[in-house]
Amino acid sequence: MSAPLLVAEGLEKRYGRLPALRSVGLRVASGETLGLVGESGSGKTTAGRIVARLLKPDAGRIVFAGEDWLALRGAELRRRRRELQIVFQDPQSSLNPRMRVGDQIAEPLRVQGLARGTELRDRVGALLGEVGLPPALAERFPSELSGGQRQRVAIARALATRPRLVVCDEPVSALDVSVAAQIVNLLLDLRERAGLSYLFISHDIAVVARVADRIAVFYLGRVIEEGPARDVTARPLHPYTVALVSAAADPDPAGTRKRMVLAGGPPDARNPPSGCPFHPRCPIARERCREELPALREVSAGRTAACFYPGELP
Repeated sequence: MSAPLLVAEGLEKRYGRLPALRSVGLRVASGETLGLVGESGSGKTTAGRIVARLLKPDAGRIVFAGEDWLALRGAELRRRRRELQIVFQDPQSSLNPRMRVGDQIAEPLRVQGLARGTELRDRVGALLGEVGLPPALAERFPSELSGGQRQRVAIARALATRPRLVVCDEPVSALDVSVAAQIVNLLLDLRERAGLSYLFISHDIAVVARVADRIAVFYLGRVIEEGPARDVTARPLHPYTVALVSAAADPDPAGTRKRMVLAGGPPDARNPPSGCPFHPRCPIARERCREELPALREVSAGRTAACFYPGELP
């Protein structure tokens, strides 16, 4: 097998007394999409921003395209950034309201020295076309566009340098359902056409299952389940994943899916419960769960879970 495009191991991050990540590991193959899913505050966005070099981890290592990603500095880091880009949740805040759309898409090309003059203008028009927008929109300001158009512009900007991996941080959560579906389809189409890899972050496991090849489920700064997207959503092993799947919209109008209601909210990350951090909310928790922290272990081929009793909850 070829080496993975991205390997992260032992990632740790604290904000003061608040632990955001606890020994997180991720792997993304070339052309693959890894989905990160979990509640707000679970650590998935922190992991994505560390991968994108927007945050510095307190511990851990990242190898990207065979290089020590965290060791790169200065001009070398700037040069390699063209291979890893990010699309943020809210395009209204991630785009500069005072710059025309075309200038914002052109900026990474100028910074990286990839195009100028007529070629630069042509590249911007082509990028707008790739995301389903007319080249004439290059002269508009973000405030003149709809939310879906703004997110398409943000995607075009991320694609400008022809990256190998794109971190998508909740890219559709700020959009209405129909527009979100269009953006998801666009991302899938771009992956096929450009051979992209994605790290796709969302709180909605149904959206992640539509996009991702594999899913990593986050809870209180840890990965508690990982496996192929179809398997994780069809046969979740961890009770928390069962709850996430049950909360997703049922595509069958006549479906009989019952929602699993968890007791209370996530515990305080600064003072987590003993043993398994999920045990105060878990309907199958036992004495061992209250005393021991379950390690993330292989349960079956390609499936891992941090649970002493994986798959017991229907």
